[in-house]
Amino acid sequence: MNSSVSTINVYLVDDDAAVVSALSLLLETVGMNVKSFLEPTVFLRQFPNLTPGCIILDIRMPQISGLKLQQRLVESGCNWPIIVISGHGDIEACRKAFRIGAIDFLSKPIDEQDLIDAVQKGHLQLAQTQAEAAEKVEAQALLDQLTAREKEVLDLITRGFVTREIATSLDLSPRTVESHRAHIVTKLGSNSVVEMARILAGGTLHP
Repeated sequence: MNSSVSTINVYLVDDDAAVVSALSLLLETVGMNVKSFLEPTVFLRQFPNLTPGCIILDIRMPQISGLKLQQRLVESGCNWPIIVISGHGDIEACRKAFRIGAIDFLSKPIDEQDLIDAVQKGHLQLAQTQAEAAEKVEAQALLDQLTAREKEVLDLITRGFVTREIATSLDLSPRTVESHRAHIVTKLGSNSVVEMARILAGGTLHP
């Protein structure tokens, strides 16, 4: 088993104590960090304080069904990977779970390797999501350093305008445009138009 598995956080939400015990033991045996919840309402209360991880939800639970819990999580902005499990072979529920955004649907009794594979897939997806979010934060921090005029110049640079065209468009002298370009290069840490476009795509040019 890959050593990276030890960094995987798993949140198991199922009202069946026997299932929770068995699945927790399985996942912990391969080095995953498992926290289980027999009541979905308890999970919802604790969710805001949890470290990002992979969520495993049972379809049929009292108080809140797995699908309703999944819907609430998605509506709250949760982008953690969700695996739905069911002991009823409910095809329609499976379809709904995927429509809402589940990454996998497993039927009970759960195949051990299928579950491990699904959680590992979810972990990789979460890592990618977090990396993309970090890039957006970094890009926005760089863009926020620019003045309003520099943002205008940057926008035109990334659209392929040359200095003379930018000067005409913004009613500036070419020398002034070159000065703005120099400041933009310094603040963004790159003179590559491709890199500038990547940073611009990752953030928002607030006025």
